[in-house]
Amino acid sequence: MSDMKRGLLKGALILTAAGFLSRIIGFFYRIFLSHAIGAEQIGIFQLASPLYALCFSLCAVGIHSILSRTISARFAEKKERAAFDSLVTGVILTLLLSLASAFFLFRFAGPISGALLGEPRCAPLLQLLSASLPFACVHSCISAYFYARKRTGIPSFSQLLEQCVRVGASVLFYSVCMEQGSSPSAALAAGGALAGELASCLFSMIAVSLEFTRHGYHLHIPSHPLSQAGSILLPSLPLTANHVLVTILHSTESILIPGRLEASGMSASAALSIYGVLTGMAIPMVLFPSAITNSVAVMLLPSVAEDQATGRWQRISRTIESTIHYCLMLGIFFTGVFVCFGNSIGILLFHNRDAGPFLQTLAFLCPFLYLNGTLTSILNGLGKTMLSFLENLVCLGLRILFVFLLVPSRGIPGYLWGLLVSELAASCLNIIFLRRIVPFAFHAAAWILKPACALLASLGCGFFLEHFLTSRNTPELLRLFFTLAFSCLIYLLFFPDEWRKYLKRQA
Repeated sequence: MSDMKRGLLKGALILTAAGFLSRIIGFFYRIFLSHAIGAEQIGIFQLASPLYALCFSLCAVGIHSILSRTISARFAEKKERAAFDSLVTGVILTLLLSLASAFFLFRFAGPISGALLGEPRCAPLLQLLSASLPFACVHSCISAYFYARKRTGIPSFSQLLEQCVRVGASVLFYSVCMEQGSSPSAALAAGGALAGELASCLFSMIAVSLEFTRHGYHLHIPSHPLSQAGSILLPSLPLTANHVLVTILHSTESILIPGRLEASGMSASAALSIYGVLTGMAIPMVLFPSAITNSVAVMLLPSVAEDQATGRWQRISRTIESTIHYCLMLGIFFTGVFVCFGNSIGILLFHNRDAGPFLQTLAFLCPFLYLNGTLTSILNGLGKTMLSFLENLVCLGLRILFVFLLVPSRGIPGYLWGLLVSELAASCLNIIFLRRIVPFAFHAAAWILKPACALLASLGCGFFLEHFLTSRNTPELLRLFFTLAFSCLIYLLFFPDEWRKYLKRQA
């Protein structure tokens, strides 16, 4: 196995493991929140979150990407001192930008909540989230260094640490509220986010300081600080602009949904509750399996870029084919799972009857959701960032159009239809764009029909086991767990050739 392949596989495995652990923690955290603060307060928190994401995009996303690319190149050229200079410069830039954004968000939280979000109760949440912004941005830049070195262990551990501290702090705040006899609110979640970002930032700073010591690097003023800052800031502007525009569209969508639900005849409280169930419970549940595809996407970008630079187009073609194949296998299975067991998951895990129907409808997004992240990463690895930006623009535009036109007359199903149409459009655009760059084959029988048949067989076995466990008076939660695990095992047994080819390809 080549060093590049070994690094890609090892990095993807570490990120996948960390992603799964983080999502498992986050999964139980969302169950805790649904019981502790309720759907309406979750909706309020979800309404405030996009503005925080917008500020983070403005301050860190572009710089993170440029830092990762620059540091990787500097180490390849044996210029370690220049690599660390770039890292320090990037951290200072993002810190200055994040402090300015945090001050603005904190100072104008009231007017923003009332005039823009239409929900004054978001103001204290925005103030808490603004305090976590500098920590998140510094942590992002330091993670860029470790990704550039293909050492995913540190970012993975910091991600887990952030989740653990977030959950622990939220539980502590909840306990304090119960002791004082006060009603817990969405501030509990925002406070947990602040504690988590602080912990992961401190850990990352300790880790990178050890790197400085190991390489004999000492903090100093670069010989040409303005030139150094410009070499990072200027290339990051297009990436930042693209990501900010996409985030603005996401934020617009999030802000519009509660208001358009009210226009359909719902009360403000009911609209926020439905919004909280959808965005705080159902969608994260559907996205849970994407920990695998997200990890692969992170590692695919540099791998595809290297294959392109060395002219190995046949390998890129095989990468695209494998990506589509395995993402469809994963997506088709979880489509069946959420269609058949969505109601049980919603009631048993979230104690919410609205979550189940949402999961059953969102189930049909799974193949497209899992596929789009990896295909977009391949496009970016090929240097076609404008194509991925265009795809995001079209899909978000479709979703906003559905929110604006259909939600007032159809309610939340109008938004769910918009999600399905936009993800389908994204998949089609990604495949069209990639086929124009790199020819590849699409085997519908092996990639769609075979997984569909395997799904029917595995679910049939699962229902048989569920009936047996019901006759034995097994508790509902255990019955659901064993049924899903058994169905998954049966499904995987239908694909021995795929796993053998996959392992051979890695070698």
